[in-house]
Amino acid sequence: MESLLDPTLLARAQFAFTIAFHIIFPALSIGLGSYLLVLEGLALWKKNPVYFALFDYWKRIFAVTFVLGTVTGLTMSFQFGTNWSVFAEKTGPILGPLIAYETQTAFFLEAIFLSVLLFGRKRVSPKIHLFATAMVALGSLISAFWILTTNSWMQTPAGFSINAAGQFVPADWWQIIFNPSMPYRFVHMVLAAFLSTAFFVGGVGAWQLLKDANHPVARKMFSMSMWMILFTAPLQIIAGDQQGLNTEQYQPAKIAAIEGHYQAQKGAPLILFGLPDDKDQTVKYAVEIPKLGSLILTHSLNGKVDGLDEFPADKRPPTPIVFWSFRIMVGLGFLMLGLALWGLWARKKHHFYDNKRLLKLSVLMAPTGLMAILAGWVTTEVGRQPYLVYGHLLTSESVSKTPVAFLTTSFTAYVISYIAILLFAVYFMFKLLKKLPDTQEVSHDYY
Repeated sequence: MESLLDPTLLARAQFAFTIAFHIIFPALSIGLGSYLLVLEGLALWKKNPVYFALFDYWKRIFAVTFVLGTVTGLTMSFQFGTNWSVFAEKTGPILGPLIAYETQTAFFLEAIFLSVLLFGRKRVSPKIHLFATAMVALGSLISAFWILTTNSWMQTPAGFSINAAGQFVPADWWQIIFNPSMPYRFVHMVLAAFLSTAFFVGGVGAWQLLKDANHPVARKMFSMSMWMILFTAPLQIIAGDQQGLNTEQYQPAKIAAIEGHYQAQKGAPLILFGLPDDKDQTVKYAVEIPKLGSLILTHSLNGKVDGLDEFPADKRPPTPIVFWSFRIMVGLGFLMLGLALWGLWARKKHHFYDNKRLLKLSVLMAPTGLMAILAGWVTTEVGRQPYLVYGHLLTSESVSKTPVAFLTTSFTAYVISYIAILLFAVYFMFKLLKKLPDTQEVSHDYY
């Protein structure tokens, strides 16, 4: 058991805390950027002031998430130098260019056109404004591409060699960028961002409908969100399954921990719930379905699945954390699908906008997409342990020789400042979202 004052543990906790806050804002930026593009396209096509009103309503929230995503992301770069200098030195020849590509392509693209999106409605033509919105949306997706490429390379490293100084150096950039897990992770994350945004927007729409069930902006907002959830949730389940199969191939220890399989076996059960015990190498009080684990992972009822006993004890991830974070993510995913199906049923029964139970549950579930992203991130990153570059560079070998006093002080400063940022974000967003726009205020010059 690591001491609470262990430098490696403190550095890991600090990075985990900051990225957990940061990931919320880029996820919403990715989803809202594409949502704004859809709204403006529909507005120009259908000449409907409701879509213009929705665009102006959500562009302010997009601006907030973009700024906060930028601010909270900067601190992670600082930590590479202060807390993870060994990791930065060894992986710099590969990760440095990848991060630079993200800045030079995505961030600059978004920054150039963001001002046009926010302030250019009456200053440029409708087509130019639509183009600017498209570029901002594209920039958010390009940013996700490079960040997911970077993380995926750490999960499934490829296209590199190691020089005499112990550095990872590029041998094939194509293999580095399109490493074995990158396509699966990119699709899974983008769908997660779309789903999270749909729940956030839908929750706000439901909240407004509870106050006024006939408001056209609230009705359109809620309806679009529920259609998006109905379409995206099944796709996300399929994408998650494909990523799981990819992880089984390249990170079998992670899958063994996720599934709670301490021993390799044929015809393995699917363990629904239980209490994993790394000391006794068993899942206590397990509730399981016979053979379903093998069917899911190998597509055969009697297929062999890997167990943690096939890996050295010091090369296994902490099973209880990964086991439960995965189940939180999956449980939330199926709950989302259930809400979408309920919404479809209510729509067909013509009780969609005035079904108070549906609306109240939608409000409660507004943050569930972001919660699922956090749970998935914990599963991915903790399941990679004890490596930072899977199979090649241990986390314990990557940390700087930073004094514990410095780590403790900086961690405390991060906690205080990030909580203040979160409180500000929630308060400011609530003020922006509280009042719905009036479609009568939309200038006909817009269309």
